[in-house]
Amino acid sequence: MAAAPLEPAGTAPQASRAGRNLPAAIAVGVVLLGVFGASLWFRPEPFVALAIITMGAGLWELKQAFARRHLNLPFLPLAVGGAGMAVSAYAGGPEALLVAYVLTLAAVVLWRVLDGPGPQALRDAAASVFAATYVPFLGGFVVLLLGQADGAWRVALFILLAVANDTGGYIAGVLFGRHPLAPTVSPKKSWEGLAGSLVLAVVVGLGGTVLVLDLPLSTHWWLGVVLGVMTAVTATVGDLAESLLKRDLELKDMGSLLPGHGGVLDRVDSLLVTAPFVYLVLSVAASGTTA
Repeated sequence: MAAAPLEPAGTAPQASRAGRNLPAAIAVGVVLLGVFGASLWFRPEPFVALAIITMGAGLWELKQAFARRHLNLPFLPLAVGGAGMAVSAYAGGPEALLVAYVLTLAAVVLWRVLDGPGPQALRDAAASVFAATYVPFLGGFVVLLLGQADGAWRVALFILLAVANDTGGYIAGVLFGRHPLAPTVSPKKSWEGLAGSLVLAVVVGLGGTVLVLDLPLSTHWWLGVVLGVMTAVTATVGDLAESLLKRDLELKDMGSLLPGHGGVLDRVDSLLVTAPFVYLVLSVAASGTTA
């Protein structure tokens, strides 16, 4: 999530100008980066398992948050379906992910209708469809990246693009943030922060084109630029979308599992929206270089 704070100086010493406990946020971020990096190092299965755990935690946070609006998400079929989507994406590719997604939608709707019909069941079923799409289906595209050639490196590039987006946005927002990006949705984000996200994400995209994708920069510089710009834009959209959701639910954070970050969804909201686009760009690039 690209931070772009606009708060004046003089905030509490334990928090950053973005309202975070900065030492805790950095420590947790480093630990998470290390855990996911280690899971990619030897075999892909640990990363798939971590993806399933992350999806389950995100679904649980959504269940608790939606309960504030008297919406009941059937957690068990959502969690089982989410695990099925991750495994299907890794073992069978995009077609298998789509099949698992459709089966999950059918299961959660049927599960809720069997609890009792009526307008409330319709509202719960619609919320469940949203949850299945937002968390495990979009998250499944990260697992699809893992199934590509040099998949571990491609996932690493995806994660580094997200880190660059966050870091560039935070630094530029703190140092130069003056013009609000979406003041009614997320007052601490600025256009300067978005510019910082763009610059650092493009730098990482260019580096990934050479070091990860093993493509010459002279002819494929455009790929690095596309990856960087697309990451900054989609990550910002994902972050703002979750901010709108939290505003409607009257929540500051989706959870408190990750000190300095909030909940799991507060950490992965931008990643979920970005993953399908990175997968699409890298798939098109791979097909173009092998044609």
